[in-house]
Amino acid sequence: MYKPLIVVSAIALINDQNQVLYAQRPKGKNMEGLWEFPGGKLEPGETAETAIQRELMEELSLHVELDDLIPLTFASQKYDDFIMIMPLFICKKWSGSIHPNEGQSYSWVNLEDLKSYPMPPADAPLLDHILKFMKAALSSTK
Repeated sequence: MYKPLIVVSAIALINDQNQVLYAQRPKGKNMEGLWEFPGGKLEPGETAETAIQRELMEELSLHVELDDLIPLTFASQKYDDFIMIMPLFICKKWSGSIHPNEGQSYSWVNLEDLKSYPMPPADAPLLDHILKFMKAALSSTK
């Protein structure tokens, strides 16, 4: 059976305390209450990077420069109605203050707590890649 392919771009924003930003899916959305990386579906004509830029502004009123996005990995997930591909970017630099425009909750999460939040199936496999990246980055600063 044919299932459409959807591309969803995601970002792990990392603050100065080496915490990762999680956003909670708002009420009324599919998988409401689960924690995820900010991002969203690519619109026609967008790249994964420009989708992140747009989604961060729409969802959280944050701006990132395309040059500050570091491609890290991707996940693929088969759902009942579609197959999703999700590239993940890391970013440690942005402008603006978080304003959850969709009424969603957000949390800065310590690295040791990343796996303790319930997540959509596509987000969870990304955690080991983020942890590996952060451990390498932290060990290079010592």
